[in-house]
Order: sequence, then C-alpha cells, then structure tokens
Amino acid sequence: MNHKTILAGVAAMLMTLGLGGAAQAEGKTYTIGVSIPSATHGFMGGLNWHAQQTINRLEETYPQLDFVLATAGEAGKQVDDLEDMLATRNIDGLVVLPFESEPLTGPVKAVKDAGKWVTVVDRGLSVEGIEDLYVAGDNTAFGKVAGEYFRANLKSGAKIVVLRGIPTTLDNERVAAFEAALEGSGVEILDKQHGNWNRDDAFQVMQDYLSKYSQIDAVWAADDDMAIGVLEAIAQAKRQDEMWVVGGAGMKEIIKRIMDGDKQIPVNVTYPPALISSAIEMTALRFVSDAPVYGRFIIGSTLITRDNAARFYYPDSPF
Repeated sequence: MNHKTILAGVAAMLMTLGLGGAAQAEGKTYTIGVSIPSATHGFMGGLNWHAQQTINRLEETYPQLDFVLATAGEAGKQVDDLEDMLATRNIDGLVVLPFESEPLTGPVKAVKDAGKWVTVVDRGLSVEGIEDLYVAGDNTAFGKVAGEYFRANLKSGAKIVVLRGIPTTLDNERVAAFEAALEGSGVEILDKQHGNWNRDDAFQVMQDYLSKYSQIDAVWAADDDMAIGVLEAIAQAKRQDEMWVVGGAGMKEIIKRIMDGDKQIPVNVTYPPALISSAIEMTALRFVSDAPVYGRFIIGSTLITRDNAARFYYPDSPF
C-alpha cells in the first residue's frame, strides 16, 4: 500500500469517526489553492498529474472542499497566481511548490500573514518558519541510498562518473551524502558535472565523459531525466556493456526496465512526484478533521529493485 492510499484511508476513517464534524456542522466550504511549476520536464509532469488526480479524488470525497490549481513556467507567473488566489479566490489554505525559493518567499509570507494555512512542498523558502507544514523528499537519504548501492556493488578500484543537478542546496545535500557513503570504499569518482536535471544537458555531459575516460564502470545520473540522456550517449558510443547507470525519482520508463531485468539500469532511488499528493491530502485534513498536520513530513528514499519495482510503477502517469 503506497502513502497516497494510506493518507486517503486515514482521511476516510477520520470522517467516519466524526472528527471532521465541526467543518460539516457549520456547512462551510473551504477553498485550497495549489500552486506548482508547469510540467517543464518529466518529474514535474508526474507531479502535475498526481496533483490533479488527488484534487479530483478529494473534491469527490469532501463536498466542503474546493480547490484552485495554478501552474507556472517561471517565478513571476507563480507570484501573480498567489496574489490572485488571495485577492479574488479568498483561499483558506495554500499548497505551494516554489518555482524558486527567493522570489516566492515574500508572496507566500503575505498569504500566511493574511491568516491562511500554508503548506510548502519540496523546495523550501529562503526564510524558515513561514509555513505551517513542510512536505518533501529526503535529499540526504537520496544520495546515501544510491552511494550505498555503488559501494556494495563495485570493487575497490572501480571508476565512476557523477552528474549533478541544478546548483542548489538540494543538490549539494544529495552529492555530499553520496560521497560520504563511498568513503573508504576504494571507488574513484572521476568527474562531477552539472546536467541540470535535463536529459539534453546530461547527454552532452556524458558524451564528454565518454571521450575523456576509457574506463567507466558505473554512472550516478542522480535523476531519471538525466539518466535517459546518459543512456543515449552510452548507446551512441556503443559502450553499453561497460557500465551501469542509476538515476532517481521513479520515472515509469526506468521502473519498467528494472521490472524487466535490464542490467544497464539495475536499480533506482525514490524521490516521488507523488509527494504533492501527500501535501494536498494532509492540507485537506487540516480543514475536514482534527488530525494534527503541523510541522515537517519527510518522505524517505527507498531503493527500487526488480523485486519491489511493481510497487512504484504508475503506467498512467506521464512520468
């Protein structure tokens, strides 16, 4: 049973027990704004899909809840969306995944200062303590789980290359944990370059690696969009038999290859776009129940192997 099913079950149980009675008795309708980046790449495509699926389910389950979903391709548009939600939609709560931390901090604080509930997802704000609830994946564990797999499956003297994401604190946490997990293993990191969580950039970085290094035993792509670019570069160089690749986040194409036993993609590490479902459902509980949902909710990173891959396969998702 995945975390979305668990949270939905908890919500249903709370309603059955009458813990949402106050909201129902008043006959009040609550409006929750959901502000997220547009589906500019695979992970965000999956996140948008899970957001819409969750909203549809919750609006059917709770007639007293209305949702306003807005997507933005850049920070300025997201700021405008928040101002509109506050001024014209009179939202009671906000679920926001900031396009960028700095420019969204002031506008999100304005929502909080207006007395609204605020849930921040994944990318934290530049000032701590504004939000009521923070929901994210575990970036340190994301790097650690991958590093531990490399350590356990490579011999001392093995040579690997690393692709980093966009230069962010999030990326720093992942890479530092990956390197810490390899300390003392004798595995050599030949190079680390930014692929910016983009398959085209990753393709170019991997082409450079392949031209520079005659021996590469494995690649930490650290993201499934980047892994696709890496795999294409390896295929063009006809070096598929020399190395395996580990991405991350659970793209359905990658998960299917793991399920099918593809030796070039042996495992993956979760950083699920479905974390937006957890954020929206927990925010909904704030308005329909007395369940405590303040604080931080960090979703652990799990190693996906052929044995458990079916649990993480969403064939209908765009990601």
